Amino acid sequence: MIIQTVTPARAGLIGNPSDGYFGKTIAFSVRNFAAKIILYESPELEIKFHRKDQVMFASMRHLIEDIKFSGYYGGVRLIKAAIKKFYDYCQRENISLENKNFTISYDSDIPLRVGLAGSSAIITSVMKALMQFYQVEIEKPILANLILSVETQELGISAGLQDRVVQVYENIVYMDFNREHMEEYGYGIYEALTPPAVPNLYIAYSEELSEGTEVFHNNIRQRYDNGDRQVHDAMRQFGEITTRFREALMTGDLPAMNALINQNFNLRASIYNISKRNWDLINCARNVGASSKFCGSGGAIVGIYVDDKMYDMLVQEMAKLNARVIKPIIFAPPEQAEEELCI
Repeated sequence: MIIQTVTPARAGLIGNPSDGYFGKTIAFSVRNFAAKIILYESPELEIKFHRKDQVMFASMRHLIEDIKFSGYYGGVRLIKAAIKKFYDYCQRENISLENKNFTISYDSDIPLRVGLAGSSAIITSVMKALMQFYQVEIEKPILANLILSVETQELGISAGLQDRVVQVYENIVYMDFNREHMEEYGYGIYEALTPPAVPNLYIAYSEELSEGTEVFHNNIRQRYDNGDRQVHDAMRQFGEITTRFREALMTGDLPAMNALINQNFNLRASIYNISKRNWDLINCARNVGASSKFCGSGGAIVGIYVDDKMYDMLVQEMAKLNARVIKPIIFAPPEQAEEELCI
């Protein structure tokens, strides 16, 4: 039996980065890109290298450039850490695993390190494949926590829950990381949203702006933990923006949604240092009349455009910045509703 699991990219629509600070967010699946895992039984446990996990280089400079772009381990470290956390969870919960081995391989076309959750997509796909292989059921909110722990505990990467929640639940998800609820249950309040109509969303990204989320989040975490009043106030405001955006989304209030998207980014810029190249993406979109904010940690932005004419202008202007623009596919077509396959 061959198990294949697929996890789409995700974009933070509103409220991020407050998911790691008891805030509120809304995010959605981006099915234009996905991470895939193939797993099948084998005599020994083997992790297959991806073509991007290079071990031969044209020069020392080539090696250094590869490290800067994809780190030291590529996707293999994510898979190893995910397997360990799955095993630890089963041990802790007294879940007996059948004594059998597997071969696992991965593939992903999610642009690296631009805030589209490529790493957590790989980890999520690994977890879903292991659950199928060993016939283990894990409730969705617990699974999202487990996926997060792979990065935060095993790999030491600062991250929030948002990515993992939307990649477990998929489509459009509202998340309230209420402190009292989090402390009592260990997870937030999650709700799938089905608005009467989805606004004209776009995503623009530049792989030249790639930067790891661990770099982006560290300083704010320290300031938050130190009680920085400005950071705490901003996180509260992100939650209020999300509440208002949810109301606008469910009533189709486009002017309000556009204003709140821009407000979200402006608030973020008040506490984070934003690079000029990232500001260029934001301002490029706004100059043609579209709203804009980060999808995640920078390198990719999301917003609303009015019509096809404005979208075409976005494509043309973003090309001048070596950025690509797409219309995100949020919901799976009916004929592709089953995301996990057993062959």
